[in-house]
Amino acid sequence: MKTTLYWFRNDLRLHDNPALLRAIADSDAIQFVYCHPPGDQRLNWGFERQGHHRRAFLHQGLLDLRRALEARGQTLIECGGDPVVVLPKIAEAIGTDQIICEAIEAPYEQAEVNQLRQDGLTVTTVWQSSLLDIDLLPFPKNAVPDVFSSFRQSVEDAEMQPPPPLPEPTRWPPPPPGTFFSFGDLPIEVRATEDPRSSFPYFLPSHQGGETAALRHLRQYLDRHLPHCYKSTRNELIGLDFSSKFAPWLAQGSLSARTIYAALKQFEVKHGANEGTYWLWFELLWRDYFRLLHFKYGRRLYRASGLKGIDSPMHDPDAFDRWRQGLTGNRLIDAGMRELSATGYLSNRMRQIVASYLIYDLQCDWRAGAAWFESQLIDFDVYSNQGNWLYIAGLGTDPRGGRRFNPEKQAKTHDPEARYQTLFS
Repeated sequence: MKTTLYWFRNDLRLHDNPALLRAIADSDAIQFVYCHPPGDQRLNWGFERQGHHRRAFLHQGLLDLRRALEARGQTLIECGGDPVVVLPKIAEAIGTDQIICEAIEAPYEQAEVNQLRQDGLTVTTVWQSSLLDIDLLPFPKNAVPDVFSSFRQSVEDAEMQPPPPLPEPTRWPPPPPGTFFSFGDLPIEVRATEDPRSSFPYFLPSHQGGETAALRHLRQYLDRHLPHCYKSTRNELIGLDFSSKFAPWLAQGSLSARTIYAALKQFEVKHGANEGTYWLWFELLWRDYFRLLHFKYGRRLYRASGLKGIDSPMHDPDAFDRWRQGLTGNRLIDAGMRELSATGYLSNRMRQIVASYLIYDLQCDWRAGAAWFESQLIDFDVYSNQGNWLYIAGLGTDPRGGRRFNPEKQAKTHDPEARYQTLFS
């Protein structure tokens, strides 16, 4: 009898999950596991890697996943601690050396898989987080053009279409016997923070973590014809409907990019395409582009100098602390940083503005800002976070160099009546 340990990572869903389908097809018995990072895990900048907003949203997603698995006769083991320590113990307890999980092309996550393999486990990884099939691109996956517009043009000229989303499994092997146990100390449950100002109120059932809420949100977004106005509203600073709000569920893996795209194409057939629907495709391509940069550059994307080979950036710890606490004295910047701390969310426009301010006005290390976003954002995605911070800092592939935003000009353009600034004053 072949027993498999399926390790959920950033793929907390049953629909359109190729790794899950492969594990089920190859197994006579299967055990599902999720590893929480150690509760005291801190980044080099002195704060926790996973802040309370991220932990609360994750708890919601895992609760939804657990219920879905139990309804199908399955069990989910949640354990606390380093996967390279915990997973071998679970594998031994259920009598297997086979692990299947999604592939994550980022240094920290790759190191986990490599260590498990060095410890004698057979770890099969399946790439599944992109919209496009990376093996069918008009260029090798590790040779993506360095300019996004060239990447997009190549994809569109080749008339590439994403694969259709896969259905959830219909066959479920039983769990191995005797697996109702836990390893490691689980983190203390963190409740969602209720803040009525939030643009992503994950304390409400409509926006909580998990596949159930994600698919429901996708349906209502399309039913209300919101894709048609996406391009015209996407740079607003606050509110429920100015952007798609798919990102938190995409980052958690409760929703797949291919599911979004397939639903969007059905919407276009029924209601017509316009600039708004195209721009959603455009943003999904940006998401793929940041993933492909990891295949091309890997660890170089995580150097202090990025891809440019320049001296390490300056850093002012006191200025950084004022920035993350919303105490810089600039009203727009402080409003943005207070929103992030209060709600775990920030509009794309404000992310760019506050990142620029940290780098160019406060002369701080971009990596500190990227780490703070990792800690705070409920939609933290390792690829997009790294790519966007490099883009603003001028240390990535963009030929124009860095992007400095004038906060006064941005306030006049995007918050002329200071409503946003007042809301988070």
